Amino acid sequence: MTDTVTQAARSAEEQGPGDGADPGSDRLTPQELATLFLFESLDADQLAWLSEQGRVETRLEGDVVYAEGDPATCFFVLVEGCVAMRRWVEGTNVEVTRTDQRGVYSGATTAFVRSETDKRYANSLVAVHDSRFWVIDANAFGEKIRAWFPMAMHMLEGLATGMRNSQLVVGQRERLLSLGRLAAGLTHELNNPASAAVRATASLRERVSKMRGKLSHLASAEIDGHEFAAMVDLQEAAVERMAKITRDLSPLETSEAEDELADWLDDHDVQGAWDVAPVFVAAGADVEWLDELAGNVSPEVLSDAVHWIAYALDTEQLMNEIEDATTRISTLVGAAKQYSQLDRAAHADIDVHEGLKSTIMMLKHKIMSSGKITLVKDFATDLPRVPAFPAELNQVWTNLIDNAVQAMPDGGTLTIRTRLERDDVLVEVADTGTGIPPEIQERIFEPFFTTKPVGEGTGLGLDISYRVIAQRHGGDLRVESVPGSTRFQVRLPLVTPERLRTSE
Repeated sequence: MTDTVTQAARSAEEQGPGDGADPGSDRLTPQELATLFLFESLDADQLAWLSEQGRVETRLEGDVVYAEGDPATCFFVLVEGCVAMRRWVEGTNVEVTRTDQRGVYSGATTAFVRSETDKRYANSLVAVHDSRFWVIDANAFGEKIRAWFPMAMHMLEGLATGMRNSQLVVGQRERLLSLGRLAAGLTHELNNPASAAVRATASLRERVSKMRGKLSHLASAEIDGHEFAAMVDLQEAAVERMAKITRDLSPLETSEAEDELADWLDDHDVQGAWDVAPVFVAAGADVEWLDELAGNVSPEVLSDAVHWIAYALDTEQLMNEIEDATTRISTLVGAAKQYSQLDRAAHADIDVHEGLKSTIMMLKHKIMSSGKITLVKDFATDLPRVPAFPAELNQVWTNLIDNAVQAMPDGGTLTIRTRLERDDVLVEVADTGTGIPPEIQERIFEPFFTTKPVGEGTGLGLDISYRVIAQRHGGDLRVESVPGSTRFQVRLPLVTPERLRTSE
């Protein structure tokens, strides 16, 4: 349903503001109706029916004729006076147009289009001066229009239904495609740590088996109890030292340390020195530690002792790898849960950063896959919480970040910035791509408008984002773009607008 102010009217000079109407009557005669451009082509029977069904109503200056969002029950035609149409736009009641043109119509302007849903006024109509209207019941008017102009109504209904169904189907497809892309990225991100955990588990099983074998061999060698106790103490000390290592050696330093330990092991007849040395270097062991070990066990069991401790250290490293991999998986699952908002209320006071971080995590594979995009997160440290629908906001972040990445096929910088601006939280998604041409910047939020090749874009991402921000949150979404710098700015109010609070 849309409100229309036609421009095909006769000029006010031709008709005069009160021409042919009887101010004292509550109806207009067929002859009076014929002077209104809207009805001038109707025949006598049609005018007679309208005269019988309609009525004249008066509104004083400042009166609201009808309010946006109320059930659309009546069709209004201005007979005399001046009116203004208003709509809520981004939390502000904006005057869309003002007219004193006799015969202008508004109200239930799509009453003749059949619909399964109840129609509501898409704007508000306010009397600027004392005004008179010819008013008719929308349902009765719609039925008669369909009977009088069946072909035109079939075409209009087909157009309205087609547009509505198209937007519904394509919108669902857009959400499914977005979900599919996110699922593919998430699967890729999960695959790496999952594979690492599987590999580490297999290696861990092998190391534990070998450690049991060495322990059995040591036991059969009738090792002295004091020697075994010393070995255990040295093993525990090595594990603790490994856990406390904070400095990574350079490749050259690592190579030199391994050579030094391997030489010591060869000098002491330890088998497989080149396999064991890297394990001890990774654990932070040095020649002094090996000298201490050699001083606490007999030369006969030194090789077995070294390997037993090496397997223990290797086992500890593998367990750390498994812990890191599973933690990564848990983090990704947590991000997916945060992104989908499965455990959150539909509307709540939220931390915008949580949604941004989870969205970045979900899109990380796409952002980093080219290896040419630099991600910069410039988040304010004192950002207050905002009332919002978190799952819907996450869809907005997805659309904006995805568009920014696609705008930089050859690489660039993706910047996500947050700030507090007076009574709004500002979220800015910026890229260093080619920019949006000035001639299409005003159209990018239109449904089905896209600059992508046929089949690669639905043209609904920014339309959905705009409606989520403006209509659902009472905020603002705008773009500033020049070659090399495109910035989409989202402003979210810290307080839910009254019109949205009363509709929750």
